[in-house]
Amino acid sequence: MAVYLNALGLNCALGQGKQAVATALFAGDSSGMQAQTGWVAERALTVGAVPGDLPELPDLPGHPPSRNNQLLLAAALEIEPELRAAISHFGTERIAVVLGTSTSGIEEASQNIAHYLKQGELPAHYGYAQQELAEPANFLSDWLGLSGPCFSISTACTSGARALLSAQRLLNLGVCDAVICGGVDSLCRLTLNGFSALEAVSAERCNPFSVNRHGINIGEGAALFLMTKEPMTKEPLSGAARSAVPRGAVSITLLGGGASSDAHHISAPQPDGLGAQAAMRKALTAAGLSANQVDYLNLHGTATTHNDAMESQAVQAIFPHGVPCSSSKPMVGHTLGAAGALEAAFCWLTLSQYNPQQLLPPHLWDGQADPALPALNLVQPGTQLSNTRPRRLMSNSFAFGGNNISLLLGEAPGEPL
Repeated sequence: MAVYLNALGLNCALGQGKQAVATALFAGDSSGMQAQTGWVAERALTVGAVPGDLPELPDLPGHPPSRNNQLLLAAALEIEPELRAAISHFGTERIAVVLGTSTSGIEEASQNIAHYLKQGELPAHYGYAQQELAEPANFLSDWLGLSGPCFSISTACTSGARALLSAQRLLNLGVCDAVICGGVDSLCRLTLNGFSALEAVSAERCNPFSVNRHGINIGEGAALFLMTKEPMTKEPLSGAARSAVPRGAVSITLLGGGASSDAHHISAPQPDGLGAQAAMRKALTAAGLSANQVDYLNLHGTATTHNDAMESQAVQAIFPHGVPCSSSKPMVGHTLGAAGALEAAFCWLTLSQYNPQQLLPPHLWDGQADPALPALNLVQPGTQLSNTRPRRLMSNSFAFGGNNISLLLGEAPGEPL
């Protein structure tokens, strides 16, 4: 059953907040991707860091400070009125928190352990919870005073997308009435060095589906949705929640999703893309749609040799007549555990009032197609979304271990706000 993605808070290399991110996204602004030193020894790497100051963390017992929680808090503060209104109506025990992450506070924990190795003692502010993968969900739940289901998902680069699917399942099972869900990951030496060791990181801006592609860029960010069975514009959700949504908006739903696990290899995708195809087909079935009813596809598009070869074959198999598609990673980097939620957020923005010109996210690359790959209908700057309504958008996420997720978002057929 479709569920409503009511409120959205987010940040990434494109900026902080929906308006800033949307403006940069549809303009194809990749200026947030900057070369930095200090992450990997003797290398400068292009990374997607969130610009600007982040909020100071509250003093919550058991939650040592981390940039990951700061990114999460910044996203939550953007939609705090909606969150508080939902809590007021449903009660603290009927709201769940489900988040995807892969880094949590490992960067800060690594610094603290380095301090221990040099000084013989851990810093006073160190706490083991800082590096636990459950920490982001626990932090957000404690900050809001919730007592409903609370957990993190860590399936590498599908984590954020799986969080949305798990949230939808909780609602459809009646376990809770609202779910705060999404993903968050911060830049981290551990992950950057790991991908560098795999020879998968590009020093320049990544170049998805080009014959000249040679690796990913790593980014950071957070995307946080308030998911419910009914749109927040209907009673009983009113007051702060309703007034926080600009007039003229449309309700946006998670129509469905599909998951598969081909278990091909610990880090390499299944070359023929059968697992990715299975995820896309399951998503279409769950949403009751055919492939020709999809108006846009946000590609996983990492710009690694193997991912782009696999994904282009899978997309061609599911969409033999083509579908407008693009990868967002040249603008934000690969945000790992946050990527699935963040790219679903880009689909959300595409359907929202934050996109008045009805543009599609452009595909940024050098235009040099790989002749060994099936040709994709990559979105040129200025391309507009179809006028046929309701519009439906798909987002792909693929990860280590052969796990794959596809999500389908769409406009609700009901009345606008």
